[in-house]
Amino acid sequence: MNQANSTTTLNFINGQYCDPISDGWLENINPADGTSLGKIANSTEQDVERAVIAAANAQPQWSESTLEQRSRILSKIGDLIEENLESLAIAESEDSGKPISRARTIEIPRAASNFHFFANAITQFSSESHESVGQNAINFTLRQPLGVVGCISPWNLPLYLFTWKIAPALAAGNCVIAKPSELTPRTAAMLGGLCNLAGLPAGVLNIIQGEGPRAGQALLEHEKIKAISFTGGTATGEHVARVVAPKFKKLSLELGGKNPNIIFADCNYERALETTIHSSFANQGQICLCGSRIFVESSIYEKFKTDLIARTTQLTVSHPANEETAIGAMVSGDHYRKVLSYFDEIDPTDASILCGGKPATVEGYEQGFYIEPTIIEVQNNQCRLNQEEIFGPVVTLMPFDNEEDLITMANDVKYGLSATIWTKDLDRTMRLSKKIECGVVWINTWLMRDLRTPFGGMKNSGVGREGGLEALRFFTEPKNICIAFED
Repeated sequence: MNQANSTTTLNFINGQYCDPISDGWLENINPADGTSLGKIANSTEQDVERAVIAAANAQPQWSESTLEQRSRILSKIGDLIEENLESLAIAESEDSGKPISRARTIEIPRAASNFHFFANAITQFSSESHESVGQNAINFTLRQPLGVVGCISPWNLPLYLFTWKIAPALAAGNCVIAKPSELTPRTAAMLGGLCNLAGLPAGVLNIIQGEGPRAGQALLEHEKIKAISFTGGTATGEHVARVVAPKFKKLSLELGGKNPNIIFADCNYERALETTIHSSFANQGQICLCGSRIFVESSIYEKFKTDLIARTTQLTVSHPANEETAIGAMVSGDHYRKVLSYFDEIDPTDASILCGGKPATVEGYEQGFYIEPTIIEVQNNQCRLNQEEIFGPVVTLMPFDNEEDLITMANDVKYGLSATIWTKDLDRTMRLSKKIECGVVWINTWLMRDLRTPFGGMKNSGVGREGGLEALRFFTEPKNICIAFED
């Protein structure tokens, strides 16, 4: 079946699209208008078992393939994503509610880049050797594939984060069972057909559709799956860790964030303001790296607040297919209601809404899940708005007077994913970058990514690092070999 033209999203196992064994189905809702996009396979442990058998059968051949063979196939998959950019972007936008312009220009191209990058990276992934001087011995370390691995990706950046996990796992010689979010399933399903066209052997990549408590849980528990790479919410990540850790599988967790966006008076003001709009509301604020807590130096606080409100109220909230849309629909009705609930529970002694704070109505799409971009001025970093990941088009605003207070507030959350700092002072840049507790710090920019760099968070934002050689290390097992020789 051609998943690009079908309203039924199937599993992809052993190189073929197939119905779920239990004949269970979910409905895929278009968040932009509340209509149905079709059915999704609701898989169970039976489907996961079927995928594991296919992956285990394919593993010996794939793990013994040459680096050049793997590189060529992965590069071809990247090419095919680029060739099918428009159909993938449409499916991504319809599934998630994100503006079509974002899917077309950022996220689908980045999915292709993931395959191209790891197609090249695997050819540069070298072994280590150590001469034991005086002991007449040499040690060298092999990096071998783990075998069958599981990759579970979220709904906010569907194909981008799906491929972010799959590409390095395949490059390292593993066979993969991958589960996309049931809220955004179609681009992952479409990828299966592209892998066939690229010549990826059957069973090397298997894509299981369905819900976390059924299909996802079966992935976590299966004894033949040697590693789990998970991106999603912190609460779900805790559950993943509780299940996987006693089974001694390798585990990578990329979880939530409550990231500080720090603006000093000596910043490039216009650039900081413009980028803050983007880092606050890109993808409806549904990016774990969004700067959801904005701290502004007191001397420019009132001016920045006024300008930020003015720019925010000019953002176009509209249907995702509209090329002028800045803010599309929230991914689902449940998430839409969760975000709105924060507005209902605001304590006026702690916070006041400066703009937004209510549903947005898009003419002709009244059943869609739209929320106005929202700025909330808060009095205390300990308030719920500053401590919990809202994951919507919502930011808080607070002034600060000195670096000491700022560092305390920046670090006084359970998360530690990223931070953004706006200043021209190099000494301040170095001081703060070392003291802020997070995995990624951007200076005078936001979300500028180099795929060679390690990515991940501290504290409740995750375990381990993804990207570059870190990903290839995660998806391989090091084996040291010591050879003694006679002098």
